Formats: sequence, C-alpha cells, structure tokens
Amino acid sequence: MSSETRRSIFKGVGLNYEINNTEHHTKKLSKDQLIVRRGQPFTVKVELTQPFNPDLYPLTITAETGKHPSENLGTKSCFGIPDKISRSPSAKAVWKMELEKRSYPLTGSLNLTITPPADAPIGKYNLTARYRNEETLLATLVVLFNPWCPDDSVSLSDEAQRQEYVLNEHGIIYSGSENYIRSVPWDFGQFEEDMVKICLKILDVNPKHLANAANDVSARCNPIYVSRVVSAMINSNDDYGVVEGRWSGPYSGGNEPTHWSGSYPILKHWYDINCQSVKYGQCWVFAGVMCSVMRLLGIPCRVITNFQSAHDNNKNLTIDVYHADYGVREKETHDSVWNFHVWLECWMTRTDLAKDGKYDGWQVVDPTPQEKSDGVYCYGPAPVKAILDGETDLKYDVPFVFAEVNADCIDWLCKADGTMTKMLSDTKSVGQNISTKTVGSNTRLDITDKYKYKEGTEKERTVFKYALSRNKETMGNEGATNSTNGTSPGGIVPQPKINIQFKEVSKPKDGQDVSLKLVLNSESRTARPVSINISVQAMRYNGSPVENIQSEVKEETLLPGKDLSIPILVPFLVYHEHMVDSDSMKISAMVTDKLEPKNVYLAVNDVILLDPPISITTPSLASVNQSTTAEVVFMNPVNKTLTDCTLTISGSGLVDGEQNCILPDLKPSHRFRVTFFLLPKKTGKKTVLADFDCSSFRDLKCTCTVNVQP
Repeated sequence: MSSETRRSIFKGVGLNYEINNTEHHTKKLSKDQLIVRRGQPFTVKVELTQPFNPDLYPLTITAETGKHPSENLGTKSCFGIPDKISRSPSAKAVWKMELEKRSYPLTGSLNLTITPPADAPIGKYNLTARYRNEETLLATLVVLFNPWCPDDSVSLSDEAQRQEYVLNEHGIIYSGSENYIRSVPWDFGQFEEDMVKICLKILDVNPKHLANAANDVSARCNPIYVSRVVSAMINSNDDYGVVEGRWSGPYSGGNEPTHWSGSYPILKHWYDINCQSVKYGQCWVFAGVMCSVMRLLGIPCRVITNFQSAHDNNKNLTIDVYHADYGVREKETHDSVWNFHVWLECWMTRTDLAKDGKYDGWQVVDPTPQEKSDGVYCYGPAPVKAILDGETDLKYDVPFVFAEVNADCIDWLCKADGTMTKMLSDTKSVGQNISTKTVGSNTRLDITDKYKYKEGTEKERTVFKYALSRNKETMGNEGATNSTNGTSPGGIVPQPKINIQFKEVSKPKDGQDVSLKLVLNSESRTARPVSINISVQAMRYNGSPVENIQSEVKEETLLPGKDLSIPILVPFLVYHEHMVDSDSMKISAMVTDKLEPKNVYLAVNDVILLDPPISITTPSLASVNQSTTAEVVFMNPVNKTLTDCTLTISGSGLVDGEQNCILPDLKPSHRFRVTFFLLPKKTGKKTVLADFDCSSFRDLKCTCTVNVQP
C-alpha cells in the first residue's frame, strides 16, 4: 500500500476544553483553546485506529515551547507510556503522563492524564505524539502559573485571595492625597478576547527575548524574571513597551492619562498597531495595565497606592524641597514628594534571597519609568518584608521603595541673595495611608504597617538608621533626625515659638469656591508681629508645580495665648482654568517672625477637589447575547457653559473596547441624559464605566454593576 493511501494510526484527539479549562480556572479565557496551569493534570483523549500495546510500541509525547526547545533549558520534555524515555541527564521541567483506567487499549481509545511540572516555563506549547513510526500534532496549548498548586512558586493558599488577586476582573485604584482619598474604578479585563495572545506577545517582543530567545523562554519558569520583564515592557522607555508616559500636556496624538478606565482598550490597541506604544499613561495606568497582564499569566497581583510618596533621586533617603522667599515651591528640584504613587504587589517565593521563606510573599513591582534597575526602566520585585525591616542591600530595588515610604523631608528657604535656610525637618510625613482594595469588597484596606513601623517610635528610627547603614548609596549619611520648625544661623534648629495649621471650612468641590482658614498662635509671652505669605499653586500629582493661582501678604500681630484665624478663599472663577489639567492645589503659608526675622515657619496644605456628581444606571439583570442599555446623567453645576463635551463608555464583557459620544454644549444648570447599548458576552457580575470630559472638567467617572445571567 502506498504512503498516500496508508491509513493514519491517529484517528482523533479530544482536548476536553470545557472540563480542563474549568478545573484550571481558565474557562473565562477560552472555550476552544486549551489553557492549563503548571503542576496540575489535564486530560486528553486519543483515538487510535488499532489496539494500543505499550509493551511493544510505547506512546511518546513531546512538549515544546519557543523557537529553540531544549531539554537542558526546560523548554522541551519527552514523556510517554511506559515512561522509559531516554532523556538528557540535565533535563529540566520534565512532564508526566498516565493512562487512565477508563481507557480501552484494545480498541485504541486512550484517556491520558498529562501534568506539566510546577516549574515549567509558561507560554505556548506544542504537544506532539509518536506511536510506532507515526507522529502527529496532538494539541497547541498555553501553560500558565498556578497559584492553586502548592509546588508552584506563586502558590497562594487562601481561596478568597486567589479569587481576588487572580480572577477578579474589576478593581479600585486609590488616588488623591492622604486627606482626600479618591476611589477610582479600574477594569482589568484579563479575560477579554485575545488577552492570552496579547500577553504572550508582550513576552515575545521584550529585548531579552530578541537578544537570546532560548534563554528568555527558559527563564519564564521564574516569576521573578517574568515580573521584571513585564515591568519593563509596560512602559515604552527601552523597548516595544505598551504605554508611553507623559506627566504634563499637551497630550496630542493620544489620550490624557486620566481618560483611561481599564487595561483592555490599551493592550488591544498596542497589539493592533504592531506593538507601538499607546499614548499616554501615568503611574496608575502603568500599574493597572501590568496588573491585568500578571493576573492573566497567573501571578497573584494587587494594586497599591502610597500617599505622600517620596522620589529620592540621589538615593540618600532624604528629600530636599526648596521654597522661594515668598512661599511658593520652586519648579526645579531633583527630589520630590508625590501626592500619591501607584505600584503593584505580586505574590511569589524568594528562594534567591533566603531558603527559609523569610522574604516570600508580597513583592513590590513597579512599571512606572522612574529610575533604571540593571540598566532598564523596571523596578522590583522588592520583598515587602525587606522594606519593612530596612534590608536595603537586598534585590531588587529595595532602597528606592524604602525611600518612597520612609524618607525624611527637609524644606529649605531659598533667599534672594542665594543663601538657603532650613525651615522644616520632617521624619513622619512620607508614606501615608498605603492602600489597596479589600478582598471580596470595594472598601479600602490600609497596609501601611506592612511597609513601615509606626511613625514616632524608636523602632521606626532604628530601622531607618539600619537602612542607611545597609544601603551602599548612603554610607556615612545619618539622614534627618527630629521634626522641627523654625531656624537660626548655622542650621541649629530652636524650639518653635509660632504654631501654624490649616483648617478646612468646607469640603473643597470642583466648581465651587475653596474655603479654608489659617490658624496661628504664639508660645511667646509677648505680642509678636508677623509677616504671612500665602500662596496657591496648581500642582501635578507628582509634586511638580504647574503655575501660580494667587498669592497675598498679610501683616498681623500674634497675641499671647490667643489664636489668630485668617480666612483663605480661592474663587472658582480664579482657579478653574489653572486646575483643568492639574491634579491638586498646594496652599502654602510662610510666616516670618519680625522680632526674629531669621525664624521662618512653613505650613502646607494639599487640596484635592471633589468631582461634581455624574451617574450611570442599568437594568439590574441582563442576559448573555441580549442587548441592554445604560443611561448616563450629568448636570452642569457651574455658572458657565461647558463646551467640548465627550462621553466614553467601557466595560469588559459588556462593551467591545470603548464607545465614544460627542455631546453638544451644556448650559448652566442644564443636564444631559445619554443612552448606550450594551451586549453582554459572559455571565457574572460585570461593571460598566462612564468617563465625561469637557472644557471645565476632566474625566468625571462613575460605574454601575450589571448582573449577567445565561
């Protein structure tokens, strides 16, 4: 019989998509692609055209990933029934296979249980079967990390945490400031169409893969390596990264960072335009996008916000901030304190640092391009336990994170003659209200105590000094010491004689006048004349000044034992044009004691404006593949016509990408009602998000939950 007419030994293959993907918690990813997790068995049914006799003819299967599969690199594994395969003595990541009892060898019906090892490189694999002298491709499958497997280096024992940090498609990212914490909804969308393809593409275009594909694919067995690769690939500074960062306008050729409400439209656009970076992002966008990728790959991941986050450019664990002699913050500075900064925590073992598990668990990973790590704009993983205890000599990038949550701040007065005077040395303000979403709810979880010991305690100062001693960048630097206010020649800081603080009169709302009061009192027994410089600046969230809004100088006298209250009013008509593209107001008061002019006192208050209300409603129930609606309502709260109005709707499983709507001008006290059509694709609780932009307001957001039934 000729080869053209010879009957194939392999009659058919069943990959049991429904059962396998359900048991491997990948059902939401695909119904017709086999996606499994390492360290966990999956089943395949093979039908032969003749009886199966393993004693005479073994069945051999080869699993291969990457362009240069190798047993020694763990990217190729040969296994079979019986398992008498000749392997390389240094073979890594060996797969296993068993013949299930419900098989019928005499009829050639084989039910196989195949197990990728718990240390297999993640990625796309080909499974090739060989029986007698015939070979066939059984399957193309994807292998992911497995938090459900005790032997996997990302093993997470708590099921509620696995549901939250791997499977939850919706989250909250916190922003604002320590006193005005804002909850921003974020749609991770890790189960959206093509997300597997997109995330594997991110791995395949990273520079390390392009330089040495064989070693890169082999290293994908290690979540430490993968997290560093993904961290670098989310920003566009060194490579074909997903998001281009920009911290000030104009944002031509793209979207303002505050426009985005989810990861999928960004990732899909990056993939569709041949891996060109998407414009534009800032820290929460980088973090939100990376969280989506990590959750899809199977690494437990959560988004963290650190308020009053230090950027220690010179790595001495001290932040120097400079003020002009009329109170405003100077524009040029290398160090800075951000209102907030957003990064990630990823869960994994760190046996590279300690075999006893001391540094296992949550690791800080940050894709925002701030500083280079090993020559690349990536960051982490840095063990949270190491940050807490000041272990600044451990990898990766622990000193930078330690400074973000624990640096000391020194405020300097820059005088017109070029001299500088220390006004304030603050050991407590950096690293406040470190926050993440609570497991199973939309409430905020404060995890500050996981990063630092309580401020003001001896333990906190001891750890700070220990961190200085361990950090090679800061040898011999004792850092700041006590928090004091007021100065004298030679940098000797006296006890404060004038106390100043801001007090809120009403909650600051965008569209309304901002009202505060400055309260001063003197510890002196005599009256003290003072000069008070009050300045209001529009600020970016990263601590960079945008422009001055208003300023005033007052001459007052402080009487012994009495408070002096000074009202501060910033009218909406004065601030609104400056604040459209800014994130906060910084109101500063610099007080000079006229009896001792070298004593200057500073108080600063960061004001985050609360957004005017916008709402979105949907029917409480919806069905798969049946159209439903969402209605967005907004009323113009200001005495000014709103122009350039646009509305954007998004939501994984409900909207394909984004829906955009251009709206007419909106007169004062008028409202719009806009109806969008949604087409649910998957069951479960889904979130629809609305984003409104106009001439006076940027990115007003609201959300609504849709319960989608079969």
